[in-house]
Amino acid sequence: MRLERSLPLLGLLLCAVGTTAQQGEFLVEISGTTVTITCPFEGEGIQWAWSGRTEVTNERKLIIRDHDSTPANLSCSLGKENRQLYLNARVCANCEELDALTVAGIMAADLLITLGVLILVYYCSKGRRGRASGAGDSRPRGQKMQRPPPVPNPDYEPIRKGQREVYAGLAARGF
Repeated sequence: MRLERSLPLLGLLLCAVGTTAQQGEFLVEISGTTVTITCPFEGEGIQWAWSGRTEVTNERKLIIRDHDSTPANLSCSLGKENRQLYLNARVCANCEELDALTVAGIMAADLLITLGVLILVYYCSKGRRGRASGAGDSRPRGQKMQRPPPVPNPDYEPIRKGQREVYAGLAARGF
């Protein structure tokens, strides 16, 4: 019973911890060869340090133009507080960016083309269903029933009505 009372309190505590953890995260945006990093601190006098360089700015954003995809250690500090980030961003000068609407359009067009091909194959093969192919089988088909060839050994002939003497010796024997 006590566990049921403490579950809402535990959920509230987890939500509070989750929001405080999100406040200390960097925001990294990559566009072409430009990398934009947003510091989690707010205020003036933010100091950025990376690859031996130090830069004091009044902005939260650090813009690195023509990044060459080499890993870098960045730090963002405001007063005595300091946050560090290991940046391992792969950039591409000739890459194209696609938004979600373009990707959804490409997927919808692919599904429509596939559905069209399926319908086309269905209607093209619908008329050929009853036709027999002339290449593989030369036997006549249909209502003509031919008798099978005669059995070569008379011991294996089927039992006819009234004729049991051929198989009379096959009665069950007691042991």
